[in-house]
Amino acid sequence: MVKDIEVGGGIGKDYQDPPPSPLIDGEELTKWSFYRAVIAEFIATMLFLYITVLTVIGHKSQNEADQCNGVGLLGIAWAFGGMIFVLVYCTAGISGGHINPAVTFGLLLARKVTLIRAILYMVAQCLGAICGVGLVKAFQSGYYTKFGGGANTLADGYSKGTGLGAEIIGTFVLVYTVFSATDPKRSARDSHVPVLAPLPIGFAVFMVHLATIPVTGTGINPARSFGAAVIFNSSEAWDDHWIFWVGPFIGAAIAAIYHQYILRAGFVKALGSFRSSSNV
Repeated sequence: MVKDIEVGGGIGKDYQDPPPSPLIDGEELTKWSFYRAVIAEFIATMLFLYITVLTVIGHKSQNEADQCNGVGLLGIAWAFGGMIFVLVYCTAGISGGHINPAVTFGLLLARKVTLIRAILYMVAQCLGAICGVGLVKAFQSGYYTKFGGGANTLADGYSKGTGLGAEIIGTFVLVYTVFSATDPKRSARDSHVPVLAPLPIGFAVFMVHLATIPVTGTGINPARSFGAAVIFNSSEAWDDHWIFWVGPFIGAAIAAIYHQYILRAGFVKALGSFRSSSNV
């Protein structure tokens, strides 16, 4: 365990990094808090997909009748960012408020969650996404198929490489924000500045949607893309679906490495520990 000394305003603050989570912890399976967290991820992802995909379908149906009507791309981006803000705020104390397999994957690489928790979170998120889009189809059956079911597809005029790059960079922005907003060292150092972590995370989702909706419809969340593709179930939705898994997972991995090993100097600390032990 590494000890850091932060000095500010003449007052020293002693901070210790929390120990990394074990890769596998079978004891988790015996605790109700673990299953409560999995259920929270399922419900949160279901609500996320219900509100956001319904917003997309509603915008397209209104825009067809009058191009000046509907919430527009700005409103869609707000729906995604706003729901992440709300749901992370509601579930952070229960499950950590991941609501995204890419976020869970990044935290797994950083040893913030165990492998068992990560796998069950991802399963719950994907099932929640399917149920959320299923509710949209049930309530908006007249418009659902007509307007593409809210599925992520690569827009005309963009190559697969461009779409993949957009998903990688967009997910990097999101997961990097998650690491920064929830960094316990930052909380200890800046305790005099109250930081509401869900707010920057929601804004990151909002900003990424503004940039990448015209390219891929903005995935940056494999569960969101998977749930929409499963319910819509057309060749158009499945043709480039791999982009919405590979891109976010690569982006999340880069963000985890960048934050943990460069910004937090994890590589330097590990190298220093190795040298110290070699000199003993």
